[in-house]
Amino acid sequence: MRRQIFAVMAGAALTLGSALAAQAQDALARVMEAGVLKVGTETAFAPFDYIDAGTHTGLNVEVFEEIAKEMGVDLEWITLDWTGVLPGLEAGRFDVVAGPATITKERMARYRFSSPVAEATVALLACAKCEIETPEDIAGKPVGSGTGTAQLAQLQAFAETLETPPTDIKEYVSFNESYADLAAGRIEAVANSLPNIAFVASQRPEVFKVVKPAFGTPTYFGYPGRIEPEYASLMDKIDEILLAMKEDGRMAELQQKWFGTTFDMPDYVTEPNI
Repeated sequence: MRRQIFAVMAGAALTLGSALAAQAQDALARVMEAGVLKVGTETAFAPFDYIDAGTHTGLNVEVFEEIAKEMGVDLEWITLDWTGVLPGLEAGRFDVVAGPATITKERMARYRFSSPVAEATVALLACAKCEIETPEDIAGKPVGSGTGTAQLAQLQAFAETLETPPTDIKEYVSFNESYADLAAGRIEAVANSLPNIAFVASQRPEVFKVVKPAFGTPTYFGYPGRIEPEYASLMDKIDEILLAMKEDGRMAELQQKWFGTTFDMPDYVTEPNI
């Protein structure tokens, strides 16, 4: 009986040890050995990542195609609602997030961010015929943003500075849902990053308008990865490729294609503004 118990315990220890060893394996070596880079994303964040006529497209798609080509691996996309993307990264469902996500102090304590890929300063998208011409005009009106986003946090902070706060700040799982409510007149403005709302307004100028100036603190978008030491090599490789794309002009070409402008960005964000 003792031998059987010891055998079971030894087997369990071996299994646990193998699992821990696999978990601690160098991430870049694992990706290169498998020949696949697994990327988690949502597909409701145009023009970064969205579905157009059934096709997955956007800046993120083209950037990660370049990354995979440079690494010599295939891409595997795993799509989730935004609220599930970062938990999915922590659970090991994929190697990196194409989100992208606003680089904040709180997030940098939990994730390793890539070199920035775009500006993320928050502004307002309003209905074209709404009487909202400045950010302060949301006083006494219903507005919305994405749940769990840095854009929502900045909208809430801005609302607290107004003498008359918005009547409601609705939270949406998908920004597409907020845009639908805005178009239907259920809310009067949506807070999102300036690149996103500029793209949405350009697609439907008869329905939407960008409210200027942007009210948010200057921030940047980056791709979140795991912060554990075994993931450093993978994130270093992704940064190496992103920096090369900035240096040779490929990143500027993609920004111009998807945003109609380019951004002056630091190579790294070490001290986020928010």
